[in-house]
This record gives sequence, C-alpha cells and structure tokens, in this order.
Amino acid sequence: MELQKMSSKQEFHPVNQDDDMPNVRIAGENSTKPGCCGYFLLFVSWILFVFTLPFSLCFCIKVVQEYERAVIFRLGLLLPGGAKGPGIFFVLPCIDTYQKVDLRTVTFDVPPQEILSKDSVTVAVDAVVYYRITNPTISITNVEDAQRSTRLLAQTTLRNVLGTKTLQELLSDRESVSNQMQTALDEATDPWGIKVERVEIKDVRLPVQLQRAMAAEAEAAREARAKVIAAEGEQNASRALKEAADVISQSPSALQLRYLQTLNTISAEKNSTIIFPLPIDLISSIVNNQGTTTKM
Repeated sequence: MELQKMSSKQEFHPVNQDDDMPNVRIAGENSTKPGCCGYFLLFVSWILFVFTLPFSLCFCIKVVQEYERAVIFRLGLLLPGGAKGPGIFFVLPCIDTYQKVDLRTVTFDVPPQEILSKDSVTVAVDAVVYYRITNPTISITNVEDAQRSTRLLAQTTLRNVLGTKTLQELLSDRESVSNQMQTALDEATDPWGIKVERVEIKDVRLPVQLQRAMAAEAEAAREARAKVIAAEGEQNASRALKEAADVISQSPSALQLRYLQTLNTISAEKNSTIIFPLPIDLISSIVNNQGTTTKM
C-alpha cells in the first residue's frame, strides 16, 4: 500500500528549470483542486471517451515534434507532470486544452532605434537577438506572450544600454556592448523561461552632417601624416646626399666615374639630345682669368 501511495504522487519536473526559478506553479504544491463539479466532469469525459471508441482516439491522441512540447491544462489547472513530448500524448475531450511550445532558437531583428549617446550624438542602431525557450511551462503560465514580450524588452534594453555609451565606444567596442545587452536581457527574461543566447549590433547609422565632419577629419589626419612622412623622406635623402658628397670629395676620380655613368644612362635611353655637364671648378677658373685680364 505504501508503494502504491508513493507511485500515485506526481511531481512536476519542467524542462531545464533551475531550482531557484521564481513564480513557478508546481502541481504538487497547489492547494486548488477541481472539486466535486470537476470530478463529475472528469467522470463524464471518461465515459464519453469510452463510449465513442475508437472514434474518440482521433481527437484524444495528439503528437508533438522533437523540437516541441505541449503544456496541458485540465479544467483550467496545470496538469501534473510538466510539459508533454516529444511524441504521443493523451488529452480528454471537452475538459483538456493544450498549447504547443517551440524550443528551437528564434531570431528576430530589433527595429532601428533613435538613441542619444552619452556624448549627445543622435544615432540610429539596430540589432539582432537569438533566444530560445528553455521552460515551456513557465513561458505559458508566467507571461501572456513570451515572444512578443521578449521583442519589446529587447528594444527598451537596446536604448537603455546604448544610452550610457559614447559614440566612440559604439563604433569601436561593439562586442562589449553586445555582451552587456545579452546579460541584461537574459536576466530579465529568466522568469519567463527564455534563454537569450546572443545579441549582435548590426549597424550604427550616423547623421549625414556628422559623417561629412568625420570624413573631413580623417582626410585632414591622413594629409598631416603624409606631409610628416614626406618631410622625413627629404631629411633622410639629404643625409644620404651629404654622405655621398663626402665620399666623392675624398676621391676626385670618383666624380669622373659618376660622370661617365651618367652619360651611359642617358645614351641607353636613345635620346636625341645629350647634355654634357661641365665641372664648376673649370667655369670658376675661366671667370677668374677674365677678371684678371680686365684689371690689367
């Protein structure tokens, strides 16, 4: 007799439910009972099922897919045993109702939100959220429409989180912002039996005037870096020329070799005009001789 009493007790074990899940109705702890009228309707339902066999099996036997669960209510009360499925389950006619819950990951786009950043810049940001239902019973009993509530909550969370960030943080540190949004959403949807798996920021749209200002700033920065690089190149080239001049000045024959090498380069290009450079010392000596003759 004791074994039969123990086996008759049914405990409620929801799918993937934590021990500290708040606001969960457990059938074994619920003091509400169907009452005399409920038991009478239950008896009538069984009689109706028996007398209409085998036609009643078409209405009483239900099937749910591998990725689905069925939450059954009998006379408005949650049926002990938790969500049913996957596979075949049984419902009584007229007094049992059930709702199917999809456990697959759901993806939805958060509509673009006009957000005022911490540094007073208005931007339009949209995101994508990935979530799934981990506890079918809680998602039905604790919230009217779990998916719609999650979508609305994602929009408000996007505004609240991004409102505390500067424009530079939004553009350069998207991963940190996404993780912060995921944590906030996961904590808020935990009493609804929903697990937020991932949040990604898709796009950050800036005003046209701000885009032009940022483009002008970036162009000016690039031009400044180009001028600095060109100046450093001129400085390095002047140092190399100075070292080459010092080497040539130590050996007069080196200048003649450089002169012949230049002529060879010019002649290789098949030019019709060849320029013969004259040494500056020769010109200066001729000028000095003319000056002395004029004095005499």
